[in-house]
This record gives sequence, structure tokens and C-alpha cells, in this order.
Amino acid sequence: MNRSARTPLRFGYGTNGLADLRLDDALALLADLGYEGVGLTLDHMHLDPLAPDLAARTRRVAHRLDELGLGVTVETGARYVLDPRRKHGPSLLDPDPDDRARRVDLLLRAVRVAADLGAHAVHCFSGIVPDGTDEDTVWKRLAETLTPVLDAATTAGVPLAVEPEPGHLLATLADFHHLRRTLGDPEPLGLTLDIGHCQCLEPLPPADCVRDAAPWLRHVQIEDMRRGVHEHLPFGDGEIDFPPVLEALAATGYQGLTVVELPRHSHAGPHFAARSLPFLRHAAPSVPVPPHGDPSATPEGSRTP
Repeated sequence: MNRSARTPLRFGYGTNGLADLRLDDALALLADLGYEGVGLTLDHMHLDPLAPDLAARTRRVAHRLDELGLGVTVETGARYVLDPRRKHGPSLLDPDPDDRARRVDLLLRAVRVAADLGAHAVHCFSGIVPDGTDEDTVWKRLAETLTPVLDAATTAGVPLAVEPEPGHLLATLADFHHLRRTLGDPEPLGLTLDIGHCQCLEPLPPADCVRDAAPWLRHVQIEDMRRGVHEHLPFGDGEIDFPPVLEALAATGYQGLTVVELPRHSHAGPHFAARSLPFLRHAAPSVPVPPHGDPSATPEGSRTP
């Protein structure tokens, strides 16, 4: 492999793993630890997307990110932000069109937030298939509900990065490609690749998944995991061999964030944030890291200089 072709990896940490911290405290912690970015999950405690004055609050967060030198991805996987009784509900697949519209509205808000923050992508997922609903119907619903979001993403200049999620309609890379073909391969449609999910259920090893997904990569989440068990684990507690994965990722030329995803470890979030970055740096290929502000360090889709 041509070592000069590698792109320096930019590591971030997800705020869904720091849910017990105020957002400003979480951002300061990540900057102090040496992270280059943050996966910002819009939730009731972190830039609530449904509370008043969202635009003004977003401007304050944008200023703080700039002060700290942090890049950002906007994530939309908060468990109960729309419904206090249904995890991740309502989804883009719900039978009730009004419920589907609530999820679409959240994604449209996320696109606006992402544009104002200079985020390199907006993350989303499909949702689980409702009981008694046939496959053709749910794929049609997914395509119809994502269309206005993709239109907004085009206008905003921010990619929409759909995540294959175990247990959801769109669960695998093959499912992502099915959606892509169904929609006619729209330019703003990209992929969130979760490395742990590759280990959990993809037929290929995670490093091969990275290589196969390279043309569509817009966001990457990373954690350890075991085959067949959808449980996000701290590094070293699962089965993934990370150096080949990070080598493959660097070789793709991917310029976005690679964000640690430990949403069930907020009770010890600062501890795991401190542990995770040295692990990733040790596992990553050694390449010179561009200084902050170097154009080569600016991810595609970002509006920050």
C-alpha cells in the first residue's frame, strides 16, 4: 500500500455517551482530551431540537465548537426525543402518516442545525418494520419520507448519512444499496458506517466493509462488538481487530469524523472518553496530521474554513 495515500483519521466522541454532562462541559472535555470532533446527538439535554430558539442556541454551539477547534456530525438517534414511551419512535416507517411526518420534521431540523454548525453530515436510520406491514410498503414509506430530507440536504450542502442498524429495515450495507437504487442514487445520500455493526452482522470482515463502502462514506461510528450480538462495547471488550480497520479507513481518503459510539456508558462517560482516544491513536496508521486550518484537514461538506 502507498503510505502517502493515507488520509489522517479524525477522531470524535458521541454526546450520547456523555448524556450526564451539560453540552458545554462535554465539548470542553473532548477538546481537553485531544479529540478533533464530536458526534452531536440532538436530544432534550443537548441542543434540544424541539425547544424554542433553536437557531439562536445553534449559533452559540457553533461559536463554542469554533473556539474549541472541534468538527461535528449531527446525529438523530436520540431514544425518546419525539416520544417519551417509544424508543426511537415514531420512525420513518410508522403506519400513521402524521407520526412519520414528525420524524421527517426532526430530520429537517437536523439538516438546518447541521448547516448552521458547519457539520460534515447528518446521520439518520430507517427504524424497525411495524408489525403486520409488508416489505414493499415499508421500503416505499422509507423512500417517500427521505425524499424531502434529501431535498433539504441538497439545498443546505450537507450529506444525509443513513446508518444500517441491526434490527431495522435498513440493517446492512446491501440494504443501503437497495435504498440508493430505489431513490435513483441521489447525490446527497451517503452512508454512516458503524464498525461494530459490521462485526455484528455483515458477511465480510469490518476492514472489507470499509473498503466496499468507501465511495459512499460520509460518517463513521466506532466501538467494539461481538459477532451476532448488538451491544456497543468499549475497545478491547469485543472481537474486532482494529488496526486493519483503521488502515483501510485511512486508505479510502475519508475526511469526516470517526466517532466513538458508546451510548450505554454515559454513567462513566468521561472515563471511557479518556480511554478511547489513546486506543484509537495506537491502532491507527501513523501519518502526519495537518495543522488546524490546513485545507486538507477540512472534511467534504463542511462549511468551516
